[in-house]
Amino acid sequence: MMINELKNFFLYTSNKMPGQFEEIQAKRATFGMGCFWAGDCLFGVLPGVIRTCVGYAGGQKESPTYKNIGDHTEVVDIEYNPNIVSYSQLLALFWQNHEYGLTTKIKRQYMSLILYHDEEQKLLAEKSREQEQYKHTDLILTEIRKFEKFYLAEDYHQKYRLRKHPWLMENTGLTSDELLRNSPLAAKLNGYIAGAGTLEQFKKELPNLNLSEKAAKYLEKYVIENQGNGLYC
Repeated sequence: MMINELKNFFLYTSNKMPGQFEEIQAKRATFGMGCFWAGDCLFGVLPGVIRTCVGYAGGQKESPTYKNIGDHTEVVDIEYNPNIVSYSQLLALFWQNHEYGLTTKIKRQYMSLILYHDEEQKLLAEKSREQEQYKHTDLILTEIRKFEKFYLAEDYHQKYRLRKHPWLMENTGLTSDELLRNSPLAAKLNGYIAGAGTLEQFKKELPNLNLSEKAAKYLEKYVIENQGNGLYC
């Protein structure tokens, strides 16, 4: 888990959505697919994803930062409910949404990277890479490696798109950096406001978001406006 279980519980329930109190055996996934702001949005609205945060992983440098990342890669770290979304579904979203670096060699900061957390994830990732290769004439450069350590990115990177809407943050009670990193609601809002989820999906999920009428209308406006505009940095 991303944080200790007790702290996780209080952060989770402080920005709860109906039906989320049942105990689940959450799992973790970690992907590098270009700039991590986009991945944060894409996975945040995926049904079954509980929470997301962004950071640095895959290298050996101690305590990397955005300005001194060393040999690490920008990654999105995901906590998900495997009873709702499978790791294979997460992989499908990963392969479909690379900003760059899938078949082009680039610096490690933005490289295509899958960090697996167990043997099942490793086997599924390797199989999916083989299948993806059939769709390309160029060699896929995605690295698949064992997860070792994750370093949180600076606060201003967490839920980057949502941070551009302070009124919505205030209205929904997402007023601290800690909540923006860990709240399931923050993950949803960050994705929807960037146009990562469809309007149909948003309307279906809206009753579970516990938004005020004004917040719902505000968010719907951006869901519509940002559809198809791209999520790249």
